[in-house]
Amino acid sequence: MEAAARSTLPELRRRPVGELPGVGPRIERALRELGISSVADLITHYPSRHEDLSNVRRISELRVGERATVLARVTGTRPVGRPVRGRPPGFSAQLYDGTGYIPAVVWGRHWLQGQLVPGTRVVVSGEVQRRYGIQLAARSIELVDGEDGQGGPHAGRFVPVYPSNRHIQPRRLRTLIHRALAGVGRILDPLPADLLARRDLPALHDAIHEVHFPHDRRSLAAALRRLVFQELFVIQAALAARKAHAARHERGRSHAGDGSLLNPYLQGLPFGFTGAQQRVLGEILADMRSERPMRRLLQGDVGSGKTAVAVAALLTAVEAGGQGALMAPTEVLAEQHYLSISGALRKLPVRVVLLTGSQGAARRREALKALRSGEAHIAVGTHALIQKGVGFRDLSLVVVDEQHRFGVGQRTTIREKGRTPDTLIMTATPIPRTLSLTLYGDLEVSVIDELPPGRKPVETRLVPLGRRHEAYGEVRRELERGRQAYVICPLVEESEALEEVRAAEELYEELRRDIFPERRVGLLHGRMRAQEKREVMSAFRAGRVEVLVATVVVEVGVDVPNASVIVIEGAERFGLSQLHQLRGRVCRGTHPPRCFLVADPATEEAGRRLEALVEHQDGFRLSEVDLAIRGEGTLFGSRQSGMPDLKVAKLLRDVEVLVEARREAFDLVARDPALRSPLHRPLRREIQEVLGRDVEWLFRE
Repeated sequence: MEAAARSTLPELRRRPVGELPGVGPRIERALRELGISSVADLITHYPSRHEDLSNVRRISELRVGERATVLARVTGTRPVGRPVRGRPPGFSAQLYDGTGYIPAVVWGRHWLQGQLVPGTRVVVSGEVQRRYGIQLAARSIELVDGEDGQGGPHAGRFVPVYPSNRHIQPRRLRTLIHRALAGVGRILDPLPADLLARRDLPALHDAIHEVHFPHDRRSLAAALRRLVFQELFVIQAALAARKAHAARHERGRSHAGDGSLLNPYLQGLPFGFTGAQQRVLGEILADMRSERPMRRLLQGDVGSGKTAVAVAALLTAVEAGGQGALMAPTEVLAEQHYLSISGALRKLPVRVVLLTGSQGAARRREALKALRSGEAHIAVGTHALIQKGVGFRDLSLVVVDEQHRFGVGQRTTIREKGRTPDTLIMTATPIPRTLSLTLYGDLEVSVIDELPPGRKPVETRLVPLGRRHEAYGEVRRELERGRQAYVICPLVEESEALEEVRAAEELYEELRRDIFPERRVGLLHGRMRAQEKREVMSAFRAGRVEVLVATVVVEVGVDVPNASVIVIEGAERFGLSQLHQLRGRVCRGTHPPRCFLVADPATEEAGRRLEALVEHQDGFRLSEVDLAIRGEGTLFGSRQSGMPDLKVAKLLRDVEVLVEARREAFDLVARDPALRSPLHRPLRREIQEVLGRDVEWLFRE
């Protein structure tokens, strides 16, 4: 690739990595497995760490126990150890640097031995050990060309170590990145120069070069800070521009309710709202009275009373002459909402209809007709609400439950059923503040941070697989007290739906036949017909089923107060937030709730997840633990959130940078809402590249 005078990241994203010298079909396939398909992907494939090979020591000066780097010639090699399980033995390379000899022992990189012929110059870094004499346990070994070991990408400096795979060696990856950086020319900066000066940030070109091949630790730290800032700033600028666009172009309606429905509803509840519920409802009603469209995220832990607040908002919309819709991710949850809302409003002149994909044609036609005519005031449903042919007379409030289950496009489509309706997005998956600012920075956020009085913590125990009978012994005791129980089937891959059914049915048969033969055991899984699901859930609610064997279709929202115990089989296969959601199924009643996690975690990460669940009840605390364990990685996923995945920023570590980036981004957009200034056009292009279709509105202005 010929050197260019200058390049932008958007241009480099359109240049295939295959055009680089040395990237043939095999290497191109290996790079694609790492998520690298363009030149931009390659130069932003950042190191996971650096080896400091800059401080070269003489062999005669080495001391046992220290980490050291030596520049020397290979005088010979020999095998070390024996093959284990088909893997070749290690080898020892004898090194000489003019001041002394030392063997460097290498494990797991047998292919290197053929390259280390006598006379080869190498830079070796590792720990000096005493093993049958003094030796160097080689952590890094690199071939060099020059006498001083300087100047190349592999030695005599801070050497990058990249995430790689078995099809491409780290050395080859380092060479390709070094070559690409040399060939792209000056990388133009999407951030305004005044911002860089104010924040004392290096230029993007310098930061990318330094993060790969830093001169020293100080320049590496500055480069990382710049890349973290840019990653977060671009997201925040997009959120700020989206919010500004909505303020300019979207005109909502004022929901000036008279209290004729809301007040009787609140007075008829069997419980009073907590202080947190009252505060959050006040925030929502203030938004709804405004003529600006409400865009609010409602967070609350399991059992905190989000649905009751959402119903109050829906009634306010109906009072003001509009209609409301509540969209849930599963038919089980949609039906649960329909039953609970219908029951709570049975004495009020409000008609609630259910709309799901599996309901009968006659019932569906009746519901659609009532929505179009305005006879139906509130629609509760699944994705069926956003299908063609579903129309409303005047949809003015949309409530999306468990928002992370819906894609950006689905949340947009339901809003398009009305004339800029208010939107309330609910989640029972607590989100750390940093993640909330990053994913939902264009929304107002309300948090119900108080559980209803008398809500008991769920006693949670980790039970090894070999002692699962103890968990079922505790379940038996709960059943003898007249309680009910959930047993959750081990999670399998989503693509293996039939295996999930098989696993659920096998567990059901074991419980019905061997463990609880005298009890009424029911089965619920995602492949059952809708009518079968309804019948099973109805029987469980009524107490006719005492033990419900279920897959994760009961993860959210299912409310059976008499269920006081849950056993989660194969708990190590579930995510932390999912386990917390499942555990929340048994905190709805007045009986002391219990949860048994049956698991033999095979990894340290799985063990930490389960220990965190045993230790913590607070969902927000668990969400921070989860973020710390998993890292950001693909926590976003453009399909769900509209946000890109993070490559360098870590939200728990970089809170300070996130706050700075957010402040700067919102200030900039306040001055130039559509980013039309020539100074801001590079940023505008970068936002378009990074967020794609989710910011098309920004480029139609």
